[in-house]
Amino acid sequence: MQGPGVRRRRRPARTVVVLLLLALVGYPLALGAVAYTSVTRVGALPDSSVAATPGQTILLVGSDSREGLTRDQMVELSTGTDVEGKRTDTIMLLHRPSGGGPTVLLSLPRDSYVEIPGHGSNKINAAYAIGGPSLLVETVEGATGIHVDGYVETGLGGFANLVDAVGGVEMCPEKAIKDPKAGLDIQAGCQTMDGATALGYARTRDFDANGDLGRAQRQRAIIGAVAHEAASPAVLLNPLRSFPLASAGGSALSVDDGFGPVDLYGFVMGVRAVAGGQAVSLNVPVASASRRTKAGLVVDWDDEKAAQVFQAIKDDDTESIRAIAASEATGSATSASS
Repeated sequence: MQGPGVRRRRRPARTVVVLLLLALVGYPLALGAVAYTSVTRVGALPDSSVAATPGQTILLVGSDSREGLTRDQMVELSTGTDVEGKRTDTIMLLHRPSGGGPTVLLSLPRDSYVEIPGHGSNKINAAYAIGGPSLLVETVEGATGIHVDGYVETGLGGFANLVDAVGGVEMCPEKAIKDPKAGLDIQAGCQTMDGATALGYARTRDFDANGDLGRAQRQRAIIGAVAHEAASPAVLLNPLRSFPLASAGGSALSVDDGFGPVDLYGFVMGVRAVAGGQAVSLNVPVASASRRTKAGLVVDWDDEKAAQVFQAIKDDDTESIRAIAASEATGSATSASS
């Protein structure tokens, strides 16, 4: 029988609570560490002449790099086996405001006709082909007036591996698509796409009356779908799935030399906002999607509307972009139905 003044020992219970708290804190930190240590570093941010702006702006680039792919993998992913150099299929700005406004995911179509510093006017993706990530960053900053704080790039193989790591993504094409060049043969309607299929769906554009603009819209949808699957409890709370995903995610990415843990956290939170529908997602407003030049068919931005979007990002006033995004979506729907 317990005597007076003797207190019960509660250390085992306290120990369990402490261990649970450590697990709750340590688990996401461990996932972040796995992803952070897996990324590749590149020299991407040149000395900028553009003033720093509030919030965080990251340039997201999807390149057609085949680095690390075997010939069989190139055939499986329909990337082509005799393509030299690297170009950009995807160029986006992800902006997280410092205040309470929505995150913005802004696509810059790869055929956008802009001034490339030291190389005259050309399609924006030519900047990457000519001078790599640093010239692309300089070109984007010059064309938009927006200071780029970080750079994130993924190649073809990395993109496909990331989609496979989350177990595929659900996409809902409105029509059947058959594009041998992209290795794509799918039916209309909602379906789960594996990495190779999602890659083809992100790259194809010949079937789409909106061309490069339609492709950019699909690419934003796929990014949101990947983030949605990655943040699902079935993945996030299962170490057997979450740690391989963190490793695949990190290995799929190349980031600028100064990209630190805080930048990675901001990037992840920004992409999660896109997945959760708490972001404004749009193409840069355009005046013409198919003007013929010596560089081929190019996309011309709507100078007035594009300037409004860029200024809102520079002012960290992303809430005002909602109306522009709604207007652009209405215009795209009208064009597609006419």
